[in-house]
Amino acid sequence: MTSAPALGEGATRATVTADAFTLSWRIGTRGLTQSPYLALRDADGARWMRLCVLSSVHTAQARDETTRIHEPEVSVEDDAIVVRIRTESAAWTDRVLVIRCTAAQLEITLECTGTGSLTDVTILGGDGALPSGASGTFRSGIHAQSMYVPAPTEPIAFVRPAWAGASLGVVGDATPGRLHGIFSPPPLALAFGRAATADPFSPPAGPWLATWLRAPVAELGFTAMRFDPLDGAGLLRLGYEGHTHVDGSWRSPTVVIRPVESPVTALRAYRDDAVRTGTAPDAAPELHRWWLEPLFCGWGAQVARAGRAAPSLCRQDVYDEFLDLLAAAELNPGTVVIDDRWQAEYGTAEPDAEAWPDLRGWIARRHGEGRRVLLWWKAWDPGGLPIEECITDAAGRPIAADPGNPAYLARLDAIVERLLSADGLDADGLKVDFTQRTPSGATLRSTPDGDGVWGIAAVHRLVERLHDAAKRIKPDALVITHTVHPAFGDATDMIRTNDVLKRGLTGERVSVAAQLRARHQVVQAVLPHHPIDTDQWPMPSRDEWLDYARAQSGLGVPALYYIDRVRAQPIEPDHLAFIGRTWDEHRETLT
Repeated sequence: MTSAPALGEGATRATVTADAFTLSWRIGTRGLTQSPYLALRDADGARWMRLCVLSSVHTAQARDETTRIHEPEVSVEDDAIVVRIRTESAAWTDRVLVIRCTAAQLEITLECTGTGSLTDVTILGGDGALPSGASGTFRSGIHAQSMYVPAPTEPIAFVRPAWAGASLGVVGDATPGRLHGIFSPPPLALAFGRAATADPFSPPAGPWLATWLRAPVAELGFTAMRFDPLDGAGLLRLGYEGHTHVDGSWRSPTVVIRPVESPVTALRAYRDDAVRTGTAPDAAPELHRWWLEPLFCGWGAQVARAGRAAPSLCRQDVYDEFLDLLAAAELNPGTVVIDDRWQAEYGTAEPDAEAWPDLRGWIARRHGEGRRVLLWWKAWDPGGLPIEECITDAAGRPIAADPGNPAYLARLDAIVERLLSADGLDADGLKVDFTQRTPSGATLRSTPDGDGVWGIAAVHRLVERLHDAAKRIKPDALVITHTVHPAFGDATDMIRTNDVLKRGLTGERVSVAAQLRARHQVVQAVLPHHPIDTDQWPMPSRDEWLDYARAQSGLGVPALYYIDRVRAQPIEPDHLAFIGRTWDEHRETLT
């Protein structure tokens, strides 16, 4: 049973007392107008944060630097105590930080009035000048030693020191400093723990302090939420990159801060909060048994044979050979994924007639065998698209398809119709990849006919359109994505745990099975009704491949990528027989 928070005021401090925390600030001549910090403590009085009330909403037209902090205004609203702190800046005509205190959590929102194109928005800290003469960037002090980040990164560290940074967003690749787009988007949530740990997979005992963003997905017009730490403090930074235009009032996503028992508790609370507030659906895809059958994806076998030239082996004759090898080993995948690249052009998704002279017939033969076929889909790629439907760079080159452009969306509908309909290729669904190739940059330009959708909102627009088109054509079509965010619950059917990474914080090799378990835990917490494609790319060795295969059947849909070798190590008949036994075990759970 929870009780409403209470407000008390002493000689020097005002305090909000809630079931899970207290929030207090100095009053009088040494109050918030002089020192812009509130003290957040747990219910037992132990410190969590010195919460900075400065924030910044920078625009392409002006830097947002606080010049004055007003006395807080406190009110009681709907079983909550609300603290409003007005600050002044030359960038906005009005700016108010709203802190809503409920029995369980803080909900912090920034409200602005004015005109500008948003670049960086910072909350829990910002730029300004204080009456004391101190100026520059101010951050919230965080009394924690550990931080949990629910996104695969390299170095691999789901649990890392609290002073390490984190980027949760939709831009990344395998180059230095960018290998954090494996989930795109991941949950926009972090958790901070008081105890330290050196184990990247095992959070220390609680308590923990959860922090997450709440907003409708259409308002997630930024490419990343970054935790920007320095010297025991930090702030949250949202990168809008000049593509969100404000003329009038604007309200930031809400930062929710909540004491929790563990990082998994934090993720579940994050998901529950999103469903309760209507910012994410309580979605459960209509499951079809064939979705859960073991699948074979040709990508690993292509790479094992051809290395960097692997796309050249995405050919009809090669895939026939792959299936013959599977049959010889008595392996019967329920689904076959044709991977990169069956298309002549990624953007238009016309089959490469030289590599696949009869793709429709090939799919029909798989159907005759009782199998389903998915086509790998490379998100964002502009190959073959008219420039009028593409986001362009400052030099006018096409960078990505524009999901805000009506002509492109109509083209996308027609493409999916051609790929999945009985009058087209009659494929059974799509494996969507490369959502982390989301366009990013202040000088990029959306199409003139588009609505300028950007960032995470643009990824959702793109994936949702693919998913909706697939379902109109085939209600049992399967769309697999790596969008591990609760707002994508009704825009995807299955979550792929995506590419395995290699090394930890000290450069050591990290078990691929351990990575799968950690990713599975994240997906299950934020999208609990969605099946999981366990993936199998890339494997560092045959032994790791076998160890990974042993774990797969208990953590989702088994996926087989390798059939004749893993790197230079041959796969023997007994290895494939072992895979067959794991598939049999998995199928027993489906009956």
